[in-house]
Amino acid sequence: MADLFNVVVYEPIYNALAFFVNLIPGGDIGLAIVGVTILVRLALFPISWTAIKTQMTMRKIDPLLKEMREKYKENKEELAKKMMALFKEHKINPFASFFLILIQLPVIIGLYLVLQNESKVVSFDPAILYSFISVPTETTLIFLGLLDLSEKSILLALIVAVTQFVFAKLMMPPVAEKKAGSEPSFSEDLQRSMSLQMQYVFPVLLGIVAYATSASIALYFVVSNTFSIGQELFVRKMHNEKRSDNTNA
Repeated sequence: MADLFNVVVYEPIYNALAFFVNLIPGGDIGLAIVGVTILVRLALFPISWTAIKTQMTMRKIDPLLKEMREKYKENKEELAKKMMALFKEHKINPFASFFLILIQLPVIIGLYLVLQNESKVVSFDPAILYSFISVPTETTLIFLGLLDLSEKSILLALIVAVTQFVFAKLMMPPVAEKKAGSEPSFSEDLQRSMSLQMQYVFPVLLGIVAYATSASIALYFVVSNTFSIGQELFVRKMHNEKRSDNTNA
């Protein structure tokens, strides 16, 4: 399994980093990290597109799902049938987001391992490089001549937390307000709790991780979060334009 991970994930990312370092004048590792991160995210974009569109449709039909849960709360089997019929009607794959996370996880681990290794001592191993990738002769860990990526960076860690907060805000559906005189259901309480954790707790934790590791890892998170925000806005725009065209047709 470890050999498969190295061949399929670690080595391609390692070689991509060396490729970008060779392209960039001065061998700026930071700019190479930006290039590799964008390359990986672009490769995963088709899957991300499907997952985002699924989430948008799920938000749209959320009121219908709530009505179903209330109407069939005593009949779980009928509720499941009605929900699956609703998903089929709106062409929703409820597992799209899960597949995206499943595919991204080894890639994120591979990126982390490559960056963690190269941010300590920049010395590319010729044995790992492909035959068409030359060993970089000039490298620097000083990003844009300003920031040492081998050290910790409170600035990048703060940017990681902020960008993650913005992304979480975009991703999470609006939480229904508590109605006066009524007790919220368990699912509503759970949704509210998860929303608060995703919007406020997770960005702080990710910021702490970004600071505790190194500036190179923090830079990866900044680029990845920024790409995710842009991707979310782009897919929303395209999705809304397509719906508008279908409505006018």
